[in-house]
Amino acid sequence: MIELAAVFAVAGAASNAVGTAFQRKAASTTSRGGLRLLAELVRRPAWVIGMAGVIGAALFQSLALVNGPLALVQPLFILELPFALLVASPLMHRRLPGLGWWGVAGVVAGLALGLASAAPRGADDQAPMTRWIPVLALCLGTMAAAAVLARPGRPAALRAALLGAAAAIGNALTAALLKSATGTFADHGPTAFLASWQTYGFALTGVAALLLLENALQAGPLVVSQPALTIGDATVSLALGITLFGEQIRTGRWLLPVVLGVLLILAGVVVLSRAVQLLGLGR
Repeated sequence: MIELAAVFAVAGAASNAVGTAFQRKAASTTSRGGLRLLAELVRRPAWVIGMAGVIGAALFQSLALVNGPLALVQPLFILELPFALLVASPLMHRRLPGLGWWGVAGVVAGLALGLASAAPRGADDQAPMTRWIPVLALCLGTMAAAAVLARPGRPAALRAALLGAAAAIGNALTAALLKSATGTFADHGPTAFLASWQTYGFALTGVAALLLLENALQAGPLVVSQPALTIGDATVSLALGITLFGEQIRTGRWLLPVVLGVLLILAGVVVLSRAVQLLGLGR
């Protein structure tokens, strides 16, 4: 089942990347804003394809979380960044620089090394409220504190990093709630799913994480916000998987290659973020 979860997670990352690239393609051809922008975009095939990609990503993520540990699924979504760059470059008639290929190689190699060494395992999808309450308090409190500290007037790089980290926590918490909600759906059906508080929880935290991400992208350079978002999401997801669902990873001598993998991912994300800016695809 873990192999199936990995396949679904990679498919979700690719689907979300396609969705993001096509939505950016559609939005780049209009200067309108607000509701007029949405009214125009819904008539564009590229935007429709983009929305299909986003919906597909949500479905793949749900299937991945039902079949495997959170500590495996969320880190694999790091692949969304290289996928998005590979899709967006030809779509926007740009050529991916050599720097970008090095970034892709770093992310893929780092993920392979880190996940193979950590070997996340455990498939529980429910946790008692005695675990949920402190997790919710800590995550939501940290997100709120980061948003307050990132108030206008602070240095742009600091604001981008804080908001990116807050969005990362929100994404990880959303995934944990989604895992619990989809587990309820798989075990007890749609009625129990709609009656579960986690269902409404992941919807609310997902919206909050999206708003924080949008503000992070506007606040400062992508090369600052993207690493905070990428590494933060994977790290917090690992912590939530262990804390909430009793997931396990290999420790001891395996920690060294895990750390090396994380460093490769971080370097790859920084390089890819710079490549995005060079291509003019970033904000």
